Amino acid sequence: MEKKEVIPTREMVIRRKDGKRMPVVISASFLTDGEGRVTGCVETFREIPNTKLLEGGEKDGFDEMIGCSLKMRTIFEKIPVIADSDLNVLIEGETGTGKDLLARIIHRHSKRKDKPFVKISCPSIPDTLLESELFGYKKGAFTGAVNDKPGKFEICNGGTIYLDEVGDISLHLQVKLLRVIEEREFERLGDNTPVKVDVRIIAATNKNLEEEVKRGNFREDLYYRLNVLTVKLPPLRERKEDIPLLIEHLIDKLNRKRGKDVIGIEEEAMEILCSYDWPGNVRELQNVFEYIFVHINSRVIGVNDLPPYLRQRKKGLRMGSIAEVERELIIKALEETGGNKNEVARLLGISRTTLWRKMKKYGIKRRIG
Repeated sequence: MEKKEVIPTREMVIRRKDGKRMPVVISASFLTDGEGRVTGCVETFREIPNTKLLEGGEKDGFDEMIGCSLKMRTIFEKIPVIADSDLNVLIEGETGTGKDLLARIIHRHSKRKDKPFVKISCPSIPDTLLESELFGYKKGAFTGAVNDKPGKFEICNGGTIYLDEVGDISLHLQVKLLRVIEEREFERLGDNTPVKVDVRIIAATNKNLEEEVKRGNFREDLYYRLNVLTVKLPPLRERKEDIPLLIEHLIDKLNRKRGKDVIGIEEEAMEILCSYDWPGNVRELQNVFEYIFVHINSRVIGVNDLPPYLRQRKKGLRMGSIAEVERELIIKALEETGGNKNEVARLLGISRTTLWRKMKKYGIKRRIG
């Protein structure tokens, strides 16, 4: 104030008396006396209308999946169509990107939502046991089979079966899985009687199944049967603009879980989190915040509250990463929409006025429609 510098307009989220968050634009102006001397400063808060927050069921995302990036918004737009189709789905993505969550969301919004959702983690079950787990067995089929046991496909009849890391299934079991898809029937181990089922299959993989087919590790016919509808979940490093939103969501969630009252995060700590590449994706981010909430004793998350391996990044931190991410997001939106300002604003969830202001702020000169 002593330097009489212009105070820039800023957007932020504040808490109301009832505890709910409200997005606002903050501006400030100087008060001067008759001789032009600064005597004070007035700060005004103006609510930003039509902005979705994470409370009251209104959030940037779909169901429990959070994100405002173009890649995630594209996925959110597809989910209702995919859920309603009843076709098989293949979800591709690195470990920790949210494949399990997406599978459950698709089921919850499908016509089968009132029927069972059964998950099978293919890598965690030995191949010798996976067949009986999937298809069940008849009494006496092998040593220890003292009773008939239905498999997951039978239990899941009418619902959705989720095959996690389907790329790890052996070629032998791939043949049986193909038959279930094509004929909607199978036999239990030790039994020749066909069992008819009506099951939707959602499969997930962190492998490139197309490459696995070329190497002979995955059946081509099964690949095409599973790959009817495909969703590719991006790694967190490719949607860093979602990190602040994910952090806000995690703070709200863990406040309720741990009975704490953390209200925010320091800018420097946010910069560290936004500059990190997150090889473990959203799952790693969740684990980091679980760590923070176990150790934190204040209401604001600082650098010292981060795990040691992230704290060490402070020295080499290149500031301005959040602004760079935001600038890149706007440029990508302009490219993907052919410069249509209404479409850009819609995709980014901001007003046209905010879009123009940010373009000016980041020196984006390209004209839009």
